[in-house]
Amino acid sequence: MLKTFSKTDIGRKRKINQDCIFSCEVPLGNLPNLFIVADGMGGHNAGDYASSYTVKAIEREVMINDSEAPVKIIKEAIDCANAEIFRKAEAEPDYVGMGTTAVVATIVDDIMYVANVGDSRLYVINDGIRQVTRDHSLVEEMIKMGEIDRESARTHPDKNIITRAIGVSPKVEADFFEVDLKKGDYVLMCSDGLTNMVDDDDIAMIVKAGRDVVQIVEELIRVANHNGGKDNIAVVIIEPFADEVR
Repeated sequence: MLKTFSKTDIGRKRKINQDCIFSCEVPLGNLPNLFIVADGMGGHNAGDYASSYTVKAIEREVMINDSEAPVKIIKEAIDCANAEIFRKAEAEPDYVGMGTTAVVATIVDDIMYVANVGDSRLYVINDGIRQVTRDHSLVEEMIKMGEIDRESARTHPDKNIITRAIGVSPKVEADFFEVDLKKGDYVLMCSDGLTNMVDDDDIAMIVKAGRDVVQIVEELIRVANHNGGKDNIAVVIIEPFADEVR
């Protein structure tokens, strides 16, 4: 039996929460479950609109898609959300330049299908911690080119610049991943408001030490705020095999 808990927090510095989450443990359309984290960008309420609208659009499109292929369902939902956000940004001056990250996941039996655009992340945590998604960010490109190391990237002045987002161009390219899950795994989906404040080793320690999914999420948010809370924080924790003995 799958167990999950999700929560967003405004953090300690921002006046608006532009993070949005969606968590559905029961079938939605032809998917057995659906989880989304979106981190909006844009002035005024544009980022808030972009993230919340994207989550709603993906949910809606998943509901009506008659395909049996999880990747196809998620890809078409992301493409639809992107087109709608882009049109809105072009039509209304208040929304020019808005966009959002998105990480989307569904678990079918013991296989997880994941899509991501931007720098929100999905991890699998068990004996260690593994980042499944790849950040679409300027610092990630710099790491690939050997210009900076991963530790320097954490504090780089351009670490918030993302190279892909939903809604900023007519078409968007999401990366897709397929993950085999096993007993004892936890899945963490989060915005960079968590990962910029808490390093991966500490995240893994908090997850493994948690009593249950609710306590894990609350503790991750507490530590992110304790460490500065410089951005909104979105966290989704999934325990795919919660009823099996660890």
